[in-house]
Amino acid sequence: MASTKKATSPYGATKQMSEDIIADVIKSGSPIKAILLRYFNPIGAHPSAEIGELPNGVPQNLVPYLTQTAIGIRKELSVFGDDYDTPDGSCIRDFINIVDLAKAHVKALERMLDNKSDEKLEVFNIGTGEGLSVLQLIDAFQRATGVEVPHKIVGRRAGDIEKIWADPKRANEVLGWKAQETIEDTMLSAWNWQKKLRERGIM
Repeated sequence: MASTKKATSPYGATKQMSEDIIADVIKSGSPIKAILLRYFNPIGAHPSAEIGELPNGVPQNLVPYLTQTAIGIRKELSVFGDDYDTPDGSCIRDFINIVDLAKAHVKALERMLDNKSDEKLEVFNIGTGEGLSVLQLIDAFQRATGVEVPHKIVGRRAGDIEKIWADPKRANEVLGWKAQETIEDTMLSAWNWQKKLRERGIM
């Protein structure tokens, strides 16, 4: 496995711990194989609008907060900083469609079940390989749906990384997986899911 830095958040620490536990189980001689999928920022919903993300309380993730703002549940979306060293000043992330992510899991399971590798532990980055800023994501939503998202620029948020995206080359070449969905289709799926929740009287 590639070297990793110490996690800077409780969320990251739990992911690191999970990887360590899996690696230790294999090192102990347990007769299992494992594939670690390191995904970046999953967003969107199933295109049927039957399955999606529904956070408890105020969303901590960007896209649910965005769609809840677009539908009128939240007053406006805060963009944390516009003075980063990025083209538009907002943070950059690698946003991956949730269905693409699910397909990566299927590929990983098939690889293990079909014994396509002699390695007991493999690691793959699951992302698009391209960075998209927060402001670009808002713009993609507005283009895809025709719905304006009230938003404002506020100060930077402590702990936010300026820019980060995946290198999915190994997943593309070895696992046989590649992100397929466009950001516009992904944002449209998130919006359709939000509207479905409204139709059902949930939100």
